[in-house]
Amino acid sequence: MRIIQIIDSLEAGGAERMAVSYANALTAKISFSGLVATRKEGSLKGQLKDEVSYLFLNKKHLLDFKAVFRLRSYVVQHKVTVVHAHSTSFFMVFLLKLICPSLRLIWHDHYGDSEFLSNRPIRALQMTLPFFSGIIVVNQKLKLWAEQQLGFKKVLYLPNFPSEDTMVLEQTVLHGIDGKRIVCLANLRVQKDHFLLLEIAIKLQKSHPDWTFHLVGKDFQDGYSQQIKDLIVTYHLEKNVFLYGSKEDVKNILHQSTIAVLTSQSEGLPVALLEYGWNKKPVVVTHVGEIASLVQNGKNGFLVPSKQKKMFYEALVLLIENDTLQTEFGIALYRKIQGANSEEVVIKQYLNWLQNSHK
Repeated sequence: MRIIQIIDSLEAGGAERMAVSYANALTAKISFSGLVATRKEGSLKGQLKDEVSYLFLNKKHLLDFKAVFRLRSYVVQHKVTVVHAHSTSFFMVFLLKLICPSLRLIWHDHYGDSEFLSNRPIRALQMTLPFFSGIIVVNQKLKLWAEQQLGFKKVLYLPNFPSEDTMVLEQTVLHGIDGKRIVCLANLRVQKDHFLLLEIAIKLQKSHPDWTFHLVGKDFQDGYSQQIKDLIVTYHLEKNVFLYGSKEDVKNILHQSTIAVLTSQSEGLPVALLEYGWNKKPVVVTHVGEIASLVQNGKNGFLVPSKQKKMFYEALVLLIENDTLQTEFGIALYRKIQGANSEEVVIKQYLNWLQNSHK
């Protein structure tokens, strides 16, 4: 097979990381693996293996036919057989299909607000998806939604998988004290509920003042991120909560951290959680999306209902005060991910599905 991944940007984000991870993983499995960024490049471009064929389209608007024909030339030149569109890139791929009807299209749905699917717009999907051969989803709620709301039959649930960032320069140095750092890998978006994290930080500042929070993720410079910054100042958390923006050296950051958290209101299967487990970090996370498929409360981490400040704080304190539990949880989560969410396991399922689900 000759497969390309298509993603709108290469800025750090869950869908973007998975597009890069698929492109990299497939280099050892198929005859041709490529990646196309449609609208914007970004830090993740540096994580592509040399063996991955790469194209940037610099698409300017929705109906950018010049970009579509550049993509067509690339597909024809490299004899591509399967186009794997991630997230919102599905429309670009639909346009490509109109002038390359022999191509096989796959759409990968990474939709993060899976707790609020009833509010999701579907008209564009209903128009374009009949041209696709299959849908891959990152959690079971999205699978059910695709089957019921879109009437699509060939839907595969494939969990996200972690990948090593071996080509990334280790340059981020975290503030705080070694052994007393709590990390949160999450772009500054409303669904990630950093406000809950700040409420917990206020409580922890009083009970465990040496412990610090480290927020790593893209700052969109919007009202939400400004509120976070204002609250840090208002509650005098400047020495307890640190913002780093988007960073590539995730493994390096996690090695400097003791505990990892997610306070999200909604998720699919967060790549951040996989990275936590792959690096043997003990976790406290909210019970949303597909998180419970990996984290068993009290066995390999703490699972807390969303928006439950008191429960989240108490679980965090239990971990802070028990070094043995930290180690046990980290190892147990690593083993869980290794068994079900490793790159080898997921890519094998993916290729088997492609081979056996021809339209």
